[in-house]
Amino acid sequence: MRFLRTPLLALVTASCLIATLATAQDNKTTTDDADPALRGNIATPVDRITTAKDFQVELIYSVPGDQQGSWVNLCVDNKQRLIVSDQFGGLYRITPPPAGQSLQADDVQPVPADIRAVNGMVWAMDALYVAVNDYENKIPSGFYRLTDSDGDDQLDKVELLRELQTRGDHGVHAVVPTADGKSFYLVCGNNTKPTETAASSAVPEIWGEDHLLPRLPDGRGFMRDALGPGGTIYRVSPDGKTFEMVATGFRNIFDASLNLDGELFTYDADMEYDFNTSWYRPTRINHVLSGADFGWRNGAGKRPGFYPDTWPATLNIGPGSPTGTTFGYGAKFPAKYQRAFFAMDWSWGKMYAVHLQPEGASYTATKEEFLTGAPLPVTDAIIHPADGAMYFTIGGRRVQSGLYRVTYTGDESVEPVSDTGDSIKDNAAFAKRHALEAFHGLPNPDAIPFAWESLDDPDRVIRLAARTAIEHQPIDQWTDKALGETNPGRQVEALLGLARAAGVCPQHRGEGDPAVDQDLRAKLLAALLAIDWDQLDHSQQLTFVRTIEIALNRFGVSDDDTARELVEKLDPHFPAASADLNWLLCETLVFLQAPSAAEKTLALLDQATSQEEQIEYARSLRMLRAGWTIPMRERYLQWLLKAANYRGGASFEKFISFIRRDALATLTDQEKSELAELLAKEPQRKSVLENLGQVFAGRTLNDWTLDTLSAAATSKLLGRDFQQGRKMFAATGCYACHRFDNQGGMTGPDLSSAGRRYSPHDFLDQIINPSKVINEQFSAVRVLTDEGRIHTGVVVNLKGDTVTLNTDLTDPNQRVSIDRNTIEVFETSKTSAMPEKLLAPLTEDEVLDLVAYVLSGADRNHRFFEKPVPPKSE
Repeated sequence: MRFLRTPLLALVTASCLIATLATAQDNKTTTDDADPALRGNIATPVDRITTAKDFQVELIYSVPGDQQGSWVNLCVDNKQRLIVSDQFGGLYRITPPPAGQSLQADDVQPVPADIRAVNGMVWAMDALYVAVNDYENKIPSGFYRLTDSDGDDQLDKVELLRELQTRGDHGVHAVVPTADGKSFYLVCGNNTKPTETAASSAVPEIWGEDHLLPRLPDGRGFMRDALGPGGTIYRVSPDGKTFEMVATGFRNIFDASLNLDGELFTYDADMEYDFNTSWYRPTRINHVLSGADFGWRNGAGKRPGFYPDTWPATLNIGPGSPTGTTFGYGAKFPAKYQRAFFAMDWSWGKMYAVHLQPEGASYTATKEEFLTGAPLPVTDAIIHPADGAMYFTIGGRRVQSGLYRVTYTGDESVEPVSDTGDSIKDNAAFAKRHALEAFHGLPNPDAIPFAWESLDDPDRVIRLAARTAIEHQPIDQWTDKALGETNPGRQVEALLGLARAAGVCPQHRGEGDPAVDQDLRAKLLAALLAIDWDQLDHSQQLTFVRTIEIALNRFGVSDDDTARELVEKLDPHFPAASADLNWLLCETLVFLQAPSAAEKTLALLDQATSQEEQIEYARSLRMLRAGWTIPMRERYLQWLLKAANYRGGASFEKFISFIRRDALATLTDQEKSELAELLAKEPQRKSVLENLGQVFAGRTLNDWTLDTLSAAATSKLLGRDFQQGRKMFAATGCYACHRFDNQGGMTGPDLSSAGRRYSPHDFLDQIINPSKVINEQFSAVRVLTDEGRIHTGVVVNLKGDTVTLNTDLTDPNQRVSIDRNTIEVFETSKTSAMPEKLLAPLTEDEVLDLVAYVLSGADRNHRFFEKPVPPKSE
């Protein structure tokens, strides 16, 4: 389960220090009575839980942990009773009490079936189907069916339908009925070894690691040997004999849910150890597309969303620990919430209502904080068909568990909805995708002619569905068609499929595997070299370069002439206008040892405003041997010294040291001699405040008021400087707290869509008066112990009776663990982490450039940056 691995949520800008979030001080003030919610077998009280307007929460049962464990999963049986599972124990059955009443221990009946460690379950076909992930290995992990053998209304017969090999965490999780009710989806994390699957699987078995440059493995060694395809969602027959891969490339998905149109969604997380690196990806909502690879790979190998051979998030959430999900259908809630996808975050104690909107052949989404508490380690939720209430559990990792009920108390209509609100039934894009997905599986002679024309469809989802359909067909039926295609857009997508389907990933080659097809390699690279770059749009250029990467990874380079031709093809386009394209071009040209790669990449390294973008260029440069001069080497080594002061997740320092280690291995003996003094130099450790302060050193601080800056924004927000705005976003430390343009932290609100939420006046108000309205999602907690000690920070981990706070949010590893039985007061901090004088060092023009940059969504073509046309002279 996601919450079994300590989440390291961290990195807030140095300004958080000013906001006094990171302290642990002696204070002898005590209270007479300890907080009852933090002692004994009492779950978080409802006065600690905040909900959306007009919703009410009841705590109906505090679970005695020594007797009934810690609950992680919920379902409803055929008699509308609740079944709950203890993470390290068995099952219990409950009849929900009437509104306003709670349960007693005797109301919670153990289920006699000899089963334990259930992480997912559903009642279907007169049985309880469960997924077992037994971390203690007392029974096999896998897919089970429980039935009543003698008609006494007790589940007592246990059948193991398919054993699955897993170890510890990230294993076998949810069981979800398919839309037709004839089979199930089985949700498995990336520590579950792939099982035998049917040839009709939607995922073609051609996946690979596909790292063009050597992967930086996880810095702390976590799951280093876990390779692709990563976490997988299977379609499973009721007897467990047929498993089909639906989608792969997840990390630690715990649950998934279907909307009324039969579209599947899940909530996944990457690695918090990677926080503030270029390859870090926030927890995210994923639309589970047929045959898709969502790009998880170990360490620095995770694929960014712009890679054409992966699929991006529908919605980035932020740091956290995803657990249960459910749609609100059947709830006596307003229509908006019946249609919402509810996603639970264990570590931050949040339940999000995610509102989905069809766009093209997939969806866009927005999130709303539906329910939150501190601590509130939510694990699962269901909508009860009888009373229309939501029931949810807290628990996991043997922490205090509880069962809650959520009801609506407002005046809006709660009439049941029968559709998604924006039905896809008449949506041509969805119809086209579904028609293409029908060819995902067994070969079909109609697939190639039907799918081929969609390879250059403007909708990326359609292109993915079309390429996947073709990848399922025998190679010899479409190789010549791909090599000879005259439409550049279609050809790059077809050649991507050919490189994947025809090339065996090096990590999968055995000693008896045939050698690389030399003839096909030559034809594939020749076809790529013949494509006119200028006839490709930006997304096609990304596909073009990524296809070259996969071809080089799987087929290799046959001779120096081909390598030289590839450099001549790509080098004129590097650097490009977009960071995404620079990412791909940089690592490809470094692999090819392009003579100009050092100089061009160092220039990008110097210009990059965020540490993530800098790290990406440095990661590629570490493998470059050609084209260096001593001054260039010095610039790179100076960056490595500077980067030692950057902050990130638990593996961050290790990743920087790996980059340095690999870079030094490329030095010649002569270079080592000439650079000896610099190589021996130790980094000068500086705080985040010192690093940021250097940018504005010597400036006079301005006492900006909202009225002054708002008036300036009203009349002077056009003709702004994009690069200056980007520079100010970094210089003021915004990246450290806020996710923006797919970079930065997540301990503050994501600013990517700020332009859709704020006017310039309101945005400036948020900055100048940060504590005026505090977003509870990003507020800290204040803890007072019975020894009189005060700790302020963010809850980042729970285990048993231990609560762990991150007490210095500029350092993810600065933490304190507190025994919950010693806590007197546990409350939300009333002070924002953002300082009130953040804009003081900036000039008026710099403030306005910053505002324009953020509200434009980093769109350099936004009207804010259009230069006024001078009037024509008479």
